[in-house]
Amino acid sequence: MQTTHSTFLFAGHRLHQIDFDPGTFAPHDILWLSHHPQIEHCGRKRQMEHLAGRIAAACALKAVGVKGVPGTGDQRQPLWPAPWSGSISHCDTRALAVVAARPVGIDIENVLTLALAEELESSIISPAERGVLKASGLPFELALTLAFSAKESGFKACHPDVQAGVGFSNFTLAYIKEGNLLLRLSAGEYRLQWIKADEYVITLCSS
Repeated sequence: MQTTHSTFLFAGHRLHQIDFDPGTFAPHDILWLSHHPQIEHCGRKRQMEHLAGRIAAACALKAVGVKGVPGTGDQRQPLWPAPWSGSISHCDTRALAVVAARPVGIDIENVLTLALAEELESSIISPAERGVLKASGLPFELALTLAFSAKESGFKACHPDVQAGVGFSNFTLAYIKEGNLLLRLSAGEYRLQWIKADEYVITLCSS
């Protein structure tokens, strides 16, 4: 599979980005992964996204002096080598990865269309959180996309012991400001940063 690797700084972290060409993917490409038996029965799209994400993760680890590719846990989570933490996300033909000394979560999403945002609203936010979106002054579809992405990043940044008892609805969006968000969870507060790049939004949560 043909890929292009680039990096950029965001929220004090260096993000590693892999853009890939789906037309160049071949099933044997996943043999590059030591855990390839875990995804060999997945669909082509899932295999491509997984591979691109692990390539991004390998680049992120190499940048901190570690050679290797994160395996996959029983909840499909990446297994990072101690003492490092990391996070992977993908959208369309792009994958992002970040490695840090403390728990970190990253997410990339396409900005929802207004029609889809209205359809998905009740599954992403509560009625009280809708007021937070309105107060942000952002277009509803962008604010809702950010709410969804922030909760994804927040979950990834949680300690595994916390993740075990947390669902999407347990996070409460407290505010959205230009470049910043705040999530609340019974375990504490999670401050995130966000950017909009073309049709994508990216959120990052670092504990």
